[in-house]
Amino acid sequence: DDTEAFDSIIVVTDRKLLDKQIRDTIKQFAQVSATVGHAVHSGDLRGFIQSGKKIIITTVQKFPFILDEIGSEHRGRKFAIIIDEAHSSQGGKTSAALSMALAVGGAEEEDETPEDRINRIMEARRMLPNASYFAFTATPKNKTLEIFGEPDPQAHGMVKHRPFHSYTMKQAIQENFILDVLKYYTPVNSYYKLIKTVESDPEFDTKRAKKKLRHYVEGHDRAIRLKAEIMVDHFHEQVLALSKIGGQARAMVVTSGIERAIQYFQAFRDYLKERKSPYQAIVAFSGEHEYGGKKVTEASLNGFASNQIADQIVEDPYRFLICAEKFQTGYDEPLLHTMYVDKVLSGIKAVQTLSRLNRAHPKKHDVFVLDFMNDADTIELAFADYYRTTILSEETDPNKLHDLKAVLDGYQVYAPEQVNTLVDLYLSGADRDKLDPILDACVATYQEHLDENGQVDFKGKSKAFCRTYGFLSSILPYTSADWERLSIFLNFLVPKLPAPIEEDLSKGILEAIDMDSYRVEKQSVAKILLPDADADIEPVPTTGGGRKPEPELDRLSNIIKAFNDQFGSIPWTDSDRVHKLITKDIPARVGADTAYQNARQNSDKQNARIEHDKALARVMTAVLKDDTELFKQFSDNEGFKKWLTDTVFGLTYG
Repeated sequence: DDTEAFDSIIVVTDRKLLDKQIRDTIKQFAQVSATVGHAVHSGDLRGFIQSGKKIIITTVQKFPFILDEIGSEHRGRKFAIIIDEAHSSQGGKTSAALSMALAVGGAEEEDETPEDRINRIMEARRMLPNASYFAFTATPKNKTLEIFGEPDPQAHGMVKHRPFHSYTMKQAIQENFILDVLKYYTPVNSYYKLIKTVESDPEFDTKRAKKKLRHYVEGHDRAIRLKAEIMVDHFHEQVLALSKIGGQARAMVVTSGIERAIQYFQAFRDYLKERKSPYQAIVAFSGEHEYGGKKVTEASLNGFASNQIADQIVEDPYRFLICAEKFQTGYDEPLLHTMYVDKVLSGIKAVQTLSRLNRAHPKKHDVFVLDFMNDADTIELAFADYYRTTILSEETDPNKLHDLKAVLDGYQVYAPEQVNTLVDLYLSGADRDKLDPILDACVATYQEHLDENGQVDFKGKSKAFCRTYGFLSSILPYTSADWERLSIFLNFLVPKLPAPIEEDLSKGILEAIDMDSYRVEKQSVAKILLPDADADIEPVPTTGGGRKPEPELDRLSNIIKAFNDQFGSIPWTDSDRVHKLITKDIPARVGADTAYQNARQNSDKQNARIEHDKALARVMTAVLKDDTELFKQFSDNEGFKKWLTDTVFGLTYG
């Protein structure tokens, strides 16, 4: 049978970078300009569908702009929709818009009532009878498996969902299509010492304070500079010197945000100059950011346009790509060999980020990860779900929507007539100024009649309802007009609900402390072994809300001690070396301190002691580079510190 299965194949991707990669890959097969159309603009997409172009490549973001203009004649044609890097954006609003553009019977009818429109929207959200869906992803989420996976009924009545076909990470590594990014994974321990700069001992919220302290320490200029030096030195000595990828290796630095990325960019620039290195770094982030009192963009810092970054990084002198979110997913560059991670990663994000290194190259035989923020157990847990076939453990329970709706109705923030009036106005095309009075009345009720815990619970459960219904509406064999109406209403209401006013009980913590010292210590390289078994993942969560967590208050001194204990515990080992440092090296270095010498010669014993203690603190900070254990005892053990201070002063004064 030579009958064509599909009139058009639409390749949909969610990012412009992937869009370009797919377009270039498909065009490699032949001179296919008559067959393949790349929709740069919404008008291109509309024209390609109308003219019957066989293969259309586009991003999912273009669909909403053309829905009203697509003619009804396309609703009777057959489409194959290939979704690359399938994830949750293919469910809910975006896929509903796509579906309405192509669905038979999806066109708006004359004299349509609000109820008719409700039913049309619900029908449009389902899988289309005139379209076949093919979703590809290396990291399937629960939504993706439930929408696209094949049902697998179990003996006890539960239904699992498994992929139609799997080409596993394990098989791809064995067949050398990708590299094992966990073979040379190296975590780094960071050691800090924080000191109080206030005489009083105020109370702060423990969890928030510790989070702020870690962010402060890791973002401190001294810490950024030290880590930048480690990265640059490692790359020159362990990657370039060993001619990895035939001397063409590149490195990616993954940071926790734009501010941190710019800090790293400047630290790299300065240290590369100091090393007289011929290489440079590129920084990548979105939008405009204020830094150092002025607005900067990646283009202003790099000296070339943003769209040139992917091309420039593979050309000398550029060897380091410093990223804030950008290029962490969907970036396909075989010359990437080394990754330096200074960002907390877990789950799918960890897999997607580290997998930037796995692209094969004829001269690429290994990769390397140096991780400053995560440990091997966290990364192993993240990758374990995707090493073999990923299976959805059970289907999402639609009955939870009844429970959520019952709880939300019980708060009486809205009345049924308010929901119906707003939805009818919205579906009839009313302006926003007609909708806002209804929403504002509900917001007033929310603020006046719900306490703080009630507000947290209502807003959380409202988000959970919208999230769960937006997903279930695309796969359920039945529909509910009440659910659809409430979903529309809550999607308008939730953004207007103010967050509960919550006092930040950790405010002021950063003004009350200072960083005394910082050190990073590379741990042994460890190949992470993943479990050789299929992995189950949980269905879409249907819970939400809850109560505001009670703050855990503690004194500043205890918070700092706990923080230092957590991140700075180092066992005492070489007592002979420590003895030599205490009796010879440290006294000699303190005695040679210029300020202390001046005080000894020109001042009294009390002032000399003050300068001595300052000199000893400077020497101990320097000792940190060579002897972490001794510095730990000096910093944390008050008895040891007093003894050492008295001893060194006795050896050097007089």
